[in-house]
Amino acid sequence: MEHTLHDRISAIIAPSLEGMGYRLVQVRMMEGGRRTLQVMAERVDGKNMTVDDCANISHSVSALLDVEDPIQGAYILEVSSPGIDRPLVKFDDFVRFTGFEAKLETKMPVEARRRFKGRIEKTEGEDIIMRTVEGVQARIPFHMVQSAKLVLTDELIDWHGKAAAADN
Repeated sequence: MEHTLHDRISAIIAPSLEGMGYRLVQVRMMEGGRRTLQVMAERVDGKNMTVDDCANISHSVSALLDVEDPIQGAYILEVSSPGIDRPLVKFDDFVRFTGFEAKLETKMPVEARRRFKGRIEKTEGEDIIMRTVEGVQARIPFHMVQSAKLVLTDELIDWHGKAAAADN
């Protein structure tokens, strides 16, 4: 999906989602057999997403996109939570998940490589500081990140389980 369309859709739906108590994580158009607009969101209160949450978001996003009509042609709307091994899209995601393991790919080589896997140690300014699985500290400017996601580890599962227990 071209970047301006992504920005336009985000601008249309994010305020409504925020008003409903959700945070927009990511918007992606997946081309292929059937065009699918994927909207990924999470609860602002930190509780786990439910099927009802996804249904509420779907109804709201559908209505907003029907009125604004930013996408030409037919598509399927898919609403989901980011999941445990969630994508890291915003700089604040790296701040929030400091201490956890992540994989990321950069737009251009940084420190002679494009792919990194390791623990997010901290953020400084607009940089992400990672300790790679090779034991090397890497400084990656956020604007160079093409894609990133958390790695599914026992530590992450435990953390997620504690968050789910707090829901009850």
